Amino acid sequence: MPFSLLEDKRKTVLSSATNEWFATAATCVPCHQNIKDSRGMEYAPARRWRASMMANSARDPYFGASLAIELEKSPQYAREIEEKCATCHTPMARYSALARGHSISLVGDQSIYDSQHPDHLLAMDGVSCTVCHQIPPLREANVRVSGDLAIDLTTPYGNRPLYGPFPMSRQSISIMAGGSGYEPVESQHLRQSSLCATCHELYLHFIQADGSLSQGKETFPEQTPYSEWLHSEYLDQQSCQDCHLTRAEEALPISHITSQNRYQGISLHNFLGGNVYMLTMLNNFAGELGVEADTSHFRDVIAETMDFLNSRTARLEILNPQIQDGILTFELSVSNLSGHKFPTGFPSRRAWLHIIVTDAKGKIIFESGGFDRQGMILENDNDLDPARFEPHYERITSPQEVQIYENIMHNVQEEVTTVQLHAAGYLKDNRLLPLGFDKAGVPAHIRVVGEALNDNNFVAGGDSLTVQVDVSQAELPLQLRGEFLYQTIGYRWAKNVIAASSPLATTFARYWQETPALPILLAAQSLEIVR
Repeated sequence: MPFSLLEDKRKTVLSSATNEWFATAATCVPCHQNIKDSRGMEYAPARRWRASMMANSARDPYFGASLAIELEKSPQYAREIEEKCATCHTPMARYSALARGHSISLVGDQSIYDSQHPDHLLAMDGVSCTVCHQIPPLREANVRVSGDLAIDLTTPYGNRPLYGPFPMSRQSISIMAGGSGYEPVESQHLRQSSLCATCHELYLHFIQADGSLSQGKETFPEQTPYSEWLHSEYLDQQSCQDCHLTRAEEALPISHITSQNRYQGISLHNFLGGNVYMLTMLNNFAGELGVEADTSHFRDVIAETMDFLNSRTARLEILNPQIQDGILTFELSVSNLSGHKFPTGFPSRRAWLHIIVTDAKGKIIFESGGFDRQGMILENDNDLDPARFEPHYERITSPQEVQIYENIMHNVQEEVTTVQLHAAGYLKDNRLLPLGFDKAGVPAHIRVVGEALNDNNFVAGGDSLTVQVDVSQAELPLQLRGEFLYQTIGYRWAKNVIAASSPLATTFARYWQETPALPILLAAQSLEIVR
């Protein structure tokens, strides 16, 4: 476990609320519980979901701090910011407001975070059951993106469909309609990557030089895992759900009410991703944040996520080490095992190479990519200076050179920024490419940016670089260690959001200080050099 999990007083009973269009997960739990495989593993959907980023999308304190800095930097576009963020972070409240013809507020006295707001409980249930399972199948080839959930807001309660991948008997349809007010409808689109693209393929309008917002298709590609997957060899092999939802190995019921009906491929609803850090923060401050999951729920999801990251993300190798004329030379090769760029998703994420060479007495004679207790990468230009960033390297010869796989945003003045509404493009994108990705032929919105574009060793499936260290004065044998580290909230991103004057930023700053954003080790190798 990379971070310490703390126990605190918290509410662990799921809140119950409904309106004409949505219901919280508590509505679904009575029938969809006590579903265990032969080993005793609980497959009830809410068991893992409640401790996931999906359930806690509205409670995420980094989201709150990010919202605060966006509003502070661009108050003239407060409505646009709040409505866009609410679409995927508080979708039930956002679409309920849309159905009523109202706007939505995430801050202030009329905010949906106010416990007196009629949709407060729906908002706090995040990306809940009746969000994803009400997204309809595509009616045309074009995928829906940027929060276009296309949820039907006209069909009255009592006749609203909930989509799922399994066939339903008349008995099951009758029971579910009577118990929840929703009618189950079989549809395989719940297992297709396009479902995930509705929120996880995000294009944002940005502030132009004259202060206006860009229009139409003139957008900034904030996150594009779907497009990255679409241009990988995994397109015909695995969907998002195949990797990010653990599937049962045996046929199981989807409800204990109709336990005689068993289906192959029940999903655990653990939504495995890369955000172990935020899951830890949500657990450790659960009482303050109103999280409705206990530590055992988080422990399970975090353990499964760590196993996922350690086994299905990356591989690192040290190759061809040799000493000649007092210079140690070796290659570091890192492979991307995922079906998209790595890291992918929100651009605060980064991965890097930590390289250490020690002498016979254990003294460090070379280190690149070291970090402090707050997750700052030592010698990283961007962590030291918000206006600069570390380039992509083909060769590392100095501790001041750090190979960081990241995307660096720029505004219309070509200046480095972490403000999303200011972001007009990327100055750097050397995130590791998936297998099958043609970096010379992909669309512009997922292209490689910067020196990596012309690096012949930066290819589909990974990257390799040369490391050279002066060891002429070192006592042999030498110990080489290469590590591939990953961090969900880079130091500069954290520092920039906590600069906001909002209580949301102050709260996140306190959490960040108490739960340092240390990197996760994804892959490593050590070698001894005798001569």
